[in-house]
Amino acid sequence: MVQEAEKYKAEDEEHKKKVEAKNALENYAYNMRNTIKDEKIASKLPPADKKKIEDAIDSAIQWLDGNQLAEADEFEDKMKELESICNPIIAKMYQDAGGADVGGGMDEDGPSAGGSGAGPKIEEVD
Repeated sequence: MVQEAEKYKAEDEEHKKKVEAKNALENYAYNMRNTIKDEKIASKLPPADKKKIEDAIDSAIQWLDGNQLAEADEFEDKMKELESICNPIIAKMYQDAGGADVGGGMDEDGPSAGGSGAGPKIEEVD
């Protein structure tokens, strides 16, 4: 019985890793899609770069739809591929903006870039 539990534990860990990798890729793709559709960001992206990101996202989502049973390392490889296309473009956009506020997912009540760097703001609930 213990051996059986150990056997299933290993299978469960493998399945968990696979699901987490799939979810990470899916979340990244949809978050990136939402980011480039945000007017603050879209207006700062050159059309060619925006098209390149959109094509990469569409390709990743199509791949996900057709490969639901892929292994964790395949999802991770696809994630790295998508990041290698999107991250340099987004980073360049932020550099070109000169550190100006382009709304990159920062909450309105988050710490400002020029703040004291004391850490996150913690609100107390009575």
